Amino acid sequence: MFLTFYETIKNDTAFSIFAVYDPVKRAQDVARIVCRGDLRKYYRFRPARFYGGIATADCVGCCLRCIFCWSWQEVVRPGAYGKFYSPEAVARKLLNIAFKKGFDKVRTSGNEPTLSKEHLLRLLQHIPSNILFILETNGILIGYDETYAGDLARYKNLYVRVSFKGTTQEEFSAITGSKPEGFGLQLKGLENLFHAGVEVQPAAMVSFSSADNISAFKERLATIAPEFAYIETEELLLYRDVEERLQKAKMKYTTAYLP
Repeated sequence: MFLTFYETIKNDTAFSIFAVYDPVKRAQDVARIVCRGDLRKYYRFRPARFYGGIATADCVGCCLRCIFCWSWQEVVRPGAYGKFYSPEAVARKLLNIAFKKGFDKVRTSGNEPTLSKEHLLRLLQHIPSNILFILETNGILIGYDETYAGDLARYKNLYVRVSFKGTTQEEFSAITGSKPEGFGLQLKGLENLFHAGVEVQPAAMVSFSSADNISAFKERLATIAPEFAYIETEELLLYRDVEERLQKAKMKYTTAYLP
């Protein structure tokens, strides 16, 4: 049986930041640091090989603190990283990269792009319809805000990838340190997007999951839409700091790769 991430390491002062938290409240608290009106903090703009080549804007700030996160410092110290950019400036940077590299796709990634709804929707307005915009999200705020998915559905060049943090509530809480109810918001976010007509696909971190849990999770997703029985699987990348956090937390995993 999983302990929560916090219960596992609560006696270690170096990790005292991991008191169990409400992910929606965390989103609101972090947004006050990384969002100003329609401005949002970003720490990097880059070409990436994923999706066959894509221009990427890495934002700052997330409502979760996943133990395996590769952009850990930007998550736990959002005030120390990045600069504020307008939606127009972000679009300009993404499209410049896409043009130079011959890409037809752009995305926001790094942390959680949905923290500023105003910024994200205005950014989408500045992406031409012939460019695919891929939104990588944990889906929590889209599950919490019933209007979010409908607002996103206005953009027909949008594809959303909802990344689940584990395959059960227990796994979710152990991985993120969040209240387990956040997992239900992830499911609700996927459901809201599907019913709003947004092109969406689930993915899941499965390195902490049993085969039985993965199978049951696929069956659960299939009740939303049969095609969701297929999920993109994510597995641990053992960057040095990730491995140190896992050892500190005494968390075991089933699969992992070296970067």
